[in-house]
Amino acid sequence: MKFAIDARSGVPLYRQVIEQVKFGIARGNLEPGDQLPTVRQLAVDLSINPNTVIRAYRELEIEGVLETHQGTGTFVSTQKPEIDRLERQRMLDQILTDLLARASTYGLTLEDVLEGLRRRKKESS
Repeated sequence: MKFAIDARSGVPLYRQVIEQVKFGIARGNLEPGDQLPTVRQLAVDLSINPNTVIRAYRELEIEGVLETHQGTGTFVSTQKPEIDRLERQRMLDQILTDLLARASTYGLTLEDVLEGLRRRKKESS
């Protein structure tokens, strides 16, 4: 799984890492037992401070999403993350805000975005 962060989104970087891990698990891109990049490697890949990755991994471990095995690495646990309704709404709001902001930079209107979503849904049906 490839991680990416958006420093301009207003969402703290560690939260972005957490959300990406949870979404990766929810979508099946990350399976129980899969190994995540090391703290150092992910920090280098994302050009962020290793403490940011440590914070994200630690929170995910506290939630039971990840397991760290000393000397071997950090792995997806067998427990699926539970995302409550409020958290799902917050995530959706962030996605929509990002989508609309990007669309407007290309001169696209809300109607353009809605039509694109309708077309995409129709194609995937």
